[in-house]
Amino acid sequence: MIKVSGLTKYYGNKKAIEDISFELEDGKIYGFLGPNGAGKSTTMNIMTGYIGATSGSVEINGYDILEEPEKAKKNIGYLPEIPPLYPDMTVEEYLLFAAELKGVPKKERKDHVREIEDKTGISEVRGRLIKYLSKGYRQRVGFSQALVSYPDVIILDEPTVGLDPIQLNEMRELIKSLREKHTVILSSHIMQEVSAVCDTILIISEGKLVANDNAESLSAKTEASTVLIYRIKSDAGNVRKILEGFDSIKISECRDDNGNTYCELETADDPDRLQNDIFFAFADKKIAILESRIMTKSLEDIFIDYTNS
Repeated sequence: MIKVSGLTKYYGNKKAIEDISFELEDGKIYGFLGPNGAGKSTTMNIMTGYIGATSGSVEINGYDILEEPEKAKKNIGYLPEIPPLYPDMTVEEYLLFAAELKGVPKKERKDHVREIEDKTGISEVRGRLIKYLSKGYRQRVGFSQALVSYPDVIILDEPTVGLDPIQLNEMRELIKSLREKHTVILSSHIMQEVSAVCDTILIISEGKLVANDNAESLSAKTEASTVLIYRIKSDAGNVRKILEGFDSIKISECRDDNGNTYCELETADDPDRLQNDIFFAFADKKIAILESRIMTKSLEDIFIDYTNS
């Protein structure tokens, strides 16, 4: 269990984050999102004990990260955006060193490291110097370091940077498998990745937590979670006049399109029922609807809604 309470952090006179609070349950994957400068990295750095908060607290399995840092950090595996690698070590030397630092018993270290190498797909390069590895493999080695000692909480900052599509899918599957025994916090700027992997999404904007829910619920909570696209055989003025009779829609675009009218309508209402009502409204005026489709908001759209609000 992770409990973050009232985190606030100043850098001089600049407030980076303000009164951020949330609780993360065991055995789930959490997506941590925020535009550049929002306070996402500051929050993660405080959670790992890398920097201190101006006020507030972080508890990892009941241990305060500042008051009992050694006990709290034993429960954390952390992959920063730039992996903390030693380029003149081989992969296995580095992971054995990490295992020693994390207190893995000496007689168990090699088997433990070999098991992690197999999990993360780096067994074939275990004897190579890290400085000669590709960016993708370096990322995997950093990820492997975070798994050493199998901590309860694993924090991953942009873990798929530099991976090719095949490696990306493999890494996603590996991350999803971690929920069986770990709580995972995944920071990423790739919205599809968060949607594909995470159970819950937290969004930080301008130093404040603005959302904490699953993707479906976040979509439902936006002002308009669905967009209806229409192409109608009539002029834009006439089309707009008919559509303005519907209180449950917002006309975001209505323009001439080669003698027809193209429209984008936002709604929080049931889109299927609304489509039916719009069809009969235009049929009553003997106006043909040439195209009608529903476009559900993507996670990118939801992210923009929350961070621009």
